[in-house]
Amino acid sequence: MHQILSSKDNGAIVRFMNEKDLLDNISKSGLTIYDPIEIGNPKLWIPTTILEEILNRSLRGLHLGNLPLRTRSKVVKSKVCEALGYPIPDSFQKTKPRFPGQNFDTYTQKANNLQVWNEELDPIRRYVIIKVNERFTVEKVKVVTGQSLAKLDTTGTLTQKYQARLILKETTCELVSPQDTSLTLPLLGFNTNREASPCNEPEPKKLLPINDIFKMLSGLIGYNFEDPGYDQERNRGGGLHKLICRTLGYVTSNDDGQFPDIKHQLLEVKLQMSPTIDLGLVCPNSTAPLDLPMIEGRQLRHCDVRYALFYAKTTGKVVTLTHLFLTTGESFFTKFPQFQGKVLNKKLQIPLPKNFFSV
Repeated sequence: MHQILSSKDNGAIVRFMNEKDLLDNISKSGLTIYDPIEIGNPKLWIPTTILEEILNRSLRGLHLGNLPLRTRSKVVKSKVCEALGYPIPDSFQKTKPRFPGQNFDTYTQKANNLQVWNEELDPIRRYVIIKVNERFTVEKVKVVTGQSLAKLDTTGTLTQKYQARLILKETTCELVSPQDTSLTLPLLGFNTNREASPCNEPEPKKLLPINDIFKMLSGLIGYNFEDPGYDQERNRGGGLHKLICRTLGYVTSNDDGQFPDIKHQLLEVKLQMSPTIDLGLVCPNSTAPLDLPMIEGRQLRHCDVRYALFYAKTTGKVVTLTHLFLTTGESFFTKFPQFQGKVLNKKLQIPLPKNFFSV
């Protein structure tokens, strides 16, 4: 059973429920799927990792047969309500998202081409993507945020994406933010849990201060690694990810594709081969909550994330890291001028990678 931490904040104990208690609380609350819950609420909000575990356990093996699309959708939604402890409504409302209480939509996918109709990707919303096989039996469930899903768009037709410009000067390493945000300062300490996965949720007193991260990553300037090819941007970024994980002392370099890249250190990594910085659907200085459980009573926000931007050059075979910029999201635009573009699109199509459900 998935356990979440208990903690103390200002003398008041904040108890984070284990999975059973969490589902019992929802069941006894009298809430429906249409009653919103504050993100991070330790007694009622289901964190993404736990939501994915519950739905995999409850939906896997569900046979949808040759049901009409509308009936199939209702069966899936009813099963989801049952799994999460919510009453099944007589009819499902056409709300956005379909499950406002836990802020998620469901998509049942036979093909690896996700289609989102007539609305933008919402960076905070969760997208429950249910994979079915040729016999229409559920094989796997993956839960991602809109922010993470946006990274998979290769068409450039996202309805809105934020961008900024990186301006190079003589300084090769620059710590833009001399200290972390006020919300994260009480959580800083020494990262003694070296065997933790980079994908783990942040832990109190295990977040390295931003200036410590800067000292460690500065040593990577001048480092070379293999370039997998001009059109292999994702794999090229994967090479940098492994390098940074090793530098920060992690035994593994796991990457679940979620935001931020190294969740355990609240660290998002950008490999820049050009001055244009793609930021996806959320501005770094946004005060919107991150899809993470509260830590010691604090709900972390996007602006609390640390951004490591590496500028690099390539010969086509070898990538060389030439510059490093490290900043909090809160201070991001004090260094990098923002611009944004909008493209309207009635149907957003996102091809899911072959390993999407296995990561």
